[in-house]
Parts: sequence; C-alpha cells; structure tokens
Amino acid sequence: MDEIRISNLEVFCHHGVYAEENTLGQKFLVSAVLYTDTRLAGKTDHLENSIHYGDVCHMIKSIMEERNYKLLEAVAETVAERLLLQYDSLNAIRLEIKKPWAPIMLPIDTVSVVIERSWHTVFFSIGSNMGDKKAHLDYAVEQLKANSYNKDLLVSSYLETEPYGYENQDPFLNACIQCKTLMTPEELLEEIHRIEADRNRTREIHWGPRTLDIDILYYDKMVIETSDLCVPHPEIPLRSFVLQPLSEIAPNFRDPVTGQTVTQMLAVLNEYANK
Repeated sequence: MDEIRISNLEVFCHHGVYAEENTLGQKFLVSAVLYTDTRLAGKTDHLENSIHYGDVCHMIKSIMEERNYKLLEAVAETVAERLLLQYDSLNAIRLEIKKPWAPIMLPIDTVSVVIERSWHTVFFSIGSNMGDKKAHLDYAVEQLKANSYNKDLLVSSYLETEPYGYENQDPFLNACIQCKTLMTPEELLEEIHRIEADRNRTREIHWGPRTLDIDILYYDKMVIETSDLCVPHPEIPLRSFVLQPLSEIAPNFRDPVTGQTVTQMLAVLNEYANK
C-alpha cells in the first residue's frame, strides 16, 4: 500500500489530566502515515485523485482544538477515526501524537501514543424462519448500512433453504453480506446482538427457530477463538445456505483455515451431497 507521510505537525491545544494543562495548554506534535493507492493520482497528476495532505493537516488541527481530552489515547482514537470516515480512499492510518512538555518532573524528550487503525472486510450470514422473514433480513441490512462505522455493503440474493440441525421447523430465508467496517470483532458482535434483540431474537433451542440470526463469518483473514466468538465460523464448509449466497458476492475469497475459496468449498459440499 502506498503512503502519504506527515511528520511533526505542531498543534497547540489543551489536553491532559491536570487542570493546568487544560487551562494553559501546550504543544503537541502529530505524525501520520496515510495508507492509500496513489497510482491514479500519479498517472493523472490531478489532486482530486489523491488525499490532500494540507487539508488533512488542517483537519487534524481542528479536531484537536475543538475539545479537551484527558488522554493522548483518546485524542489519537478520535483523529484516526474522523480521518478514516472523511476520506473514502484512506484505507488505513498510522498515527503518532507526541507530548514534548509532559509534566512528569523528570528529564524527558517526549512521550507519545502510536496507533494504527484501518477498514476491515467482514462477511455476515443472516437468516430467519419466523414471522415476516424478509422484513427481518431487510432490517438487518438496513441497520448495518445505517451504522456510520460500516460502508460498501454488498448483499446477496435471499435464498430459501431447509432447516439445518433441528429439522422440525419452518424453512429459512438466508443471505450473506459483505462490508467494510471500522469496528473490532468484539464491537461487531455486540452490534449484531443488539440488532437481533430488536427483532425479539431468543435462544431457546440450539439451531432452533429464530426471528433473526446474524453470524460473523469472516473478519479479514483473522482466526479468532474466544469464549464469545469463533471466526471463521467453524461450520462454514458444511453449510450450503451460507456458501451458496456467499459464492454470489465473494466466490474467490479464500478461507484462512481450509485454504479453499468459497467456490471450492461449495463444490466439495455439493459433490458430497450428491453421492
């Protein structure tokens, strides 16, 4: 990924834990690496095809001056988030905020906070087999789209499928969604649980009937195993109701565990089912 670098932008503002820092203010130094694709700008020599680093500098200054923060961590998080939301071609940012006059009563050059933030590609599976199934799926799509931390939603066709696991229930309506997000996997899990709760989702029977079910299938190429979250979803290779709509929007996405593309996993599953 190409880089646009800003080094040691000076901003005088009022951040710190101590009251004197909030009153008197002090100098901060901001450095940023903007990860973007500069090829089109380089080929056309047109500024509109790049990220205007002058505008970025003024935006950083404005964000840091608009309110007081106690922690450098909060300043850095806010600046990184606002820049990623402002510039569509900004894929990721590495940000360092230095505090040269840190009041620690010891000789020191500077203290700083360094963070890296970026857009992540995430895939969801959504399903419903109670009530107005289409309305439930539509609601999930609308809520994910309305979240400002998500963008570029791509939704598959809705597919009616037979129930999986627990068979004594109505057929399901299923789909898959791809989007870019600024949220962490844990934040996404909390968000999809909120959306499910909005549609009165209950968990009484494993694989049982549900108004709305949302699963995180993939988060970039990460493999996550915690008590609350397992990504990639371990049963993706076994579920045609996931692989079929997923193959419609991301046929060549490669599973980081199996090493197979979505198309290949679907072909294997279909071959097994036809034996």
